[in-house]
Amino acid sequence: MRMLRRVVVFDAADLEVESAFWAGMLGGTVFTDETWHSVINANGEWVIGVQLAPEHVPPDWPDGTPQQVHLDLHVDDPARAHAEAMALGARLLRAADDLTAAQGHQVYADPAGHPFCIGWGHPDDDTIRRVVRDHGART
Repeated sequence: MRMLRRVVVFDAADLEVESAFWAGMLGGTVFTDETWHSVINANGEWVIGVQLAPEHVPPDWPDGTPQQVHLDLHVDDPARAHAEAMALGARLLRAADDLTAAQGHQVYADPAGHPFCIGWGHPDDDTIRRVVRDHGART
């Protein structure tokens, strides 16, 4: 089997708000129809789907209704990413102790209540490739 793409799909009662949020976070665009929106990132890749779920009950992280999935977004400028997320309608669930620390993360909820993290200082792509090469990929 050849994987053509990986698309994360979120349920939302308000397709417009949810898809616009993720398009804004990823610097992308949205293609719409009546019950489904496709979020295309800045590189032209289809990465997120938003499906209409009129009865959607958002997760209440960390202690209420459990989350089903969450995204980790790794960034180089956490303060800027925080400002952009908040301007797009995110809600901060757990703040980092220090946005200027070498490594950390903050937890947010998107407009439909899905938790996601913005992290920084984690291994870059070259480091990950080197670790995989040096230790061999396991399948």
